[in-house]
Amino acid sequence: MDFNKPMGKKEFTKEISPEGDERLRIKIISQKRLITDIMVQYESKILDKWHPIVRYDCSHGFFHRDILTPKGEKSKQAIPILNLKDALTYAEQDIKDRWEWYKERYKKGIKK
Repeated sequence: MDFNKPMGKKEFTKEISPEGDERLRIKIISQKRLITDIMVQYESKILDKWHPIVRYDCSHGFFHRDILTPKGEKSKQAIPILNLKDALTYAEQDIKDRWEWYKERYKKGIKK
C-alpha cells in the first residue's frame, strides 16, 4: 500500500432552491474509492450573506449533525450510521427534505 499516494478530494455546491439562495456545500475525501471523510453543509443566503445552518460531518471521530445558530453556537447530535456512503445519502436527503424548517429555526435567532 502506498501511503504517500494523495487521497481523492471533491468539493462542490448544489443548489436546492430554484432561486439559488439555498445550497449544499459538499466535501468528500476518499482513498482507493473508499470514502474516508464527508461534510455536507446547508447554507442559506440571508440579507445578501451566506450563512451555514446545518452541517453533517465526521470531525470528532463519528458521524453527526450540527445545527448552527446566528450567534455561532451549535447543537451536536450523533447519527448512528457507520458507512460513510450511506451517511452522505442520509445527510443530503435530510437537508433537501427539511431545509425550510432548518432555515426558519435559524432565522428566529437573528436579531433585527
